[in-house]
Amino acid sequence: MFTGRRAGGTAKRDELAGQRAHRPDYQIVLYIGLLMLVGLVIMYAIGPQRANVMNRVHATDFYTDTYFAVKQLASLGLAIAAFFAMSKVPFSWWKKHSLKLLIAGLGLCALLFITGNILTIDAIATNTLGAYRWFNLGPLGSFQPAEFLKFGLLIYLATFLGVRSQQGLLNSVEKTILPVVAVGLVSLFFVVVLQKDMGTGVALGGIMASMVMVSGIRRGLAAKLLLGVLVLGFIAIAIAPHRMDRLTTFLKGDDHSMQSDDSSYHIRNAMIALGTGGFFGRGIGNSIQATGYLPEAINDSVFAIIGETFGFFGVCLILGIFTMLLLRLLRLSDHLPDMSMRLAVAGVFGWLLAHVALNVASMIGVI
Repeated sequence: MFTGRRAGGTAKRDELAGQRAHRPDYQIVLYIGLLMLVGLVIMYAIGPQRANVMNRVHATDFYTDTYFAVKQLASLGLAIAAFFAMSKVPFSWWKKHSLKLLIAGLGLCALLFITGNILTIDAIATNTLGAYRWFNLGPLGSFQPAEFLKFGLLIYLATFLGVRSQQGLLNSVEKTILPVVAVGLVSLFFVVVLQKDMGTGVALGGIMASMVMVSGIRRGLAAKLLLGVLVLGFIAIAIAPHRMDRLTTFLKGDDHSMQSDDSSYHIRNAMIALGTGGFFGRGIGNSIQATGYLPEAINDSVFAIIGETFGFFGVCLILGIFTMLLLRLLRLSDHLPDMSMRLAVAGVFGWLLAHVALNVASMIGVI
């Protein structure tokens, strides 16, 4: 997000990137701020319906109409505070501690697996739909170690590939390609196999793929790496029956022969939400699918709820903001003078694109 000092040709690069040295890219801040605001509005809009669902399921009156909106607002406050704190840390510090960050991410994932699957301490590791993916922090909420692993992997690969580029060893199979493959496989094993989280695995793959493509590795080697990732992805799907079922359902899309199939319940209700939204949507607070018809309406299925609430116009506007943010990240990465920084921004691009593309494609049945 920050450029280096002006020296030699970097001044021209800074000018092309539309920013000055040592200054934040305010366009990125603007796009992120708009998306955060949209998220807050959505939580406010469907909070009452979600609260009613949760109260019925758990036979309680704990959840109020504003519970989820207030929780989202508190999360935004913490995120903004963390954003400003992190912006004060020099990128050189992250590079210096990149290996420690990666090890910490892997260690937290291993600790989650041990406390959840081996020791079955549900007070520490939260079991959600048969998988342990979160640490329970009590009144502080929860923490997903896979998110920390994404960050650790991104910083480590940016540093590692940046150093190999400076050494002229970027295309060395023994000193560059094999270590990258090893780190990627270990990270994917902890997330996809141990935590049964294919979505996060796709995000890790997106991070690695983006960085490999930007790094300058020979096209032949890069193609082999990407092909290997795809093969591993299909294997991970094939060995897990629930993933095969989900893939089959999403591939069939809006096939009318599946209308009575329970496995298609989620995608069918997502389609209903998007369809009933029309062009301008049903309006804030008028979502029907959020009342319990659409599973995970407040998280995994939120895009369908956005379509129902704001309609086709609102969906296009939000996707437009995401597109401008992604393009800005690409533009910034293209003009940064330091290879490790370029790779880090490329990794963020792949991280964000993977999540957006996966969620949107699954909700609209085009995957």
